[in-house]
Amino acid sequence: MKAKDLDKIFDDGEVDINDCLDLSKAFRPGQEQKRVNVDFPVWMIDRLDREASRLGVPRQSLIKVWIGERLERSTINQKKPSRKAG
Repeated sequence: MKAKDLDKIFDDGEVDINDCLDLSKAFRPGQEQKRVNVDFPVWMIDRLDREASRLGVPRQSLIKVWIGERLERSTINQKKPSRKAG
């Protein structure tokens, strides 16, 4: 099906758009998962578990969010123009 035909079906509300899509093959580029193993000291695991419990989320989710936030902050800092003393 051509994009313009799909657009017409969607715009006209003829059918549910999801009926026209094969979602079994859908994916989000850049969001694929890759398993990694990381060894943490026991004290870190204990603190991670306490914080995860406090927030009501699994440890793995907490680690992902924290690492993601740090990487975003790092990316933003790299894009800022450096100030030179003068």
